Amino acid sequence: MKKKIGILILVILACILVIGIIGKRIGEPKENSEGQFKIVTTFYPIWMMTKNITQDAQNIEIVNMADRNVGCLHDYTLSTTDMKKLEKADVVVQNGLGIENFMDKILNTYSEIKIIDSSKNIISKIEENGEVNNHIWTSLSNYMMQVEEIAKSLSEANPENKEVYEKNKENYIKELKKLQKEYQTELANLNDKKAICLNEAFSYLAKEVGLEIISVETNHEESSLSAEKMKELIEIMKKENIKSILVDKEDNLKSAQTLASETGAKIYELQSGLTGSEENNSYLQIMKENLEILKGI
Repeated sequence: MKKKIGILILVILACILVIGIIGKRIGEPKENSEGQFKIVTTFYPIWMMTKNITQDAQNIEIVNMADRNVGCLHDYTLSTTDMKKLEKADVVVQNGLGIENFMDKILNTYSEIKIIDSSKNIISKIEENGEVNNHIWTSLSNYMMQVEEIAKSLSEANPENKEVYEKNKENYIKELKKLQKEYQTELANLNDKKAICLNEAFSYLAKEVGLEIISVETNHEESSLSAEKMKELIEIMKKENIKSILVDKEDNLKSAQTLASETGAKIYELQSGLTGSEENNSYLQIMKENLEILKGI
């Protein structure tokens, strides 16, 4: 009898120990098997933000899911390689606003991953054709808000590096604000000017600099317009004397060139920041180049 009681006590103690260990693990930030905190970003703009925030942080791993030259994620389909990158991830950092239409698939496969939505505090959203334009990072103001949210959420998920994240965030935003000041000073003349925008990615950038635009929905892959839409735009441009056409430098320029030849307008090839180099100052450099281009309007 005493032996049975002794065994029962041991079983109870073992159960208490297991429950304690499980409870402790639930309350702690999850780490992968290599002891590093793994951060997966969805695509290039978010990778660039996160890369600047996490510079010099200890025991972390950053993986960008979609190839950095893949461009926009419209209709993007997760590959086997993409899903492999998500293994042992602690957090996934996304742009949000529906541009990552595959998030449900990620959560269905990896339900424990924490999702950081960088668009969480974006208030000034642009709606086009009944849908929210999700290319928020082309606005310096929005970009800084995204950086703030990512740094805050990473500090909560990985407090070990909180001081590093905060310091990097402050330094990065300082540079971004400096550039924003240049935009405000050097593009003040754009207020009340009008332009045709053939790439929805620049709607936020145009709004920030006070440029009134007619944003035109195109075939996203080919940047093309129907003959009917082309005729309509030509009439609008002539009537309102619009002499500027905004496109992405990676776009097919055929439609823009037709509009330009019919109206005498000039094409301005901007960069959306969807792709770029691995350098930490890549976004800043892209936006400085856009500034120089916009000064010509």
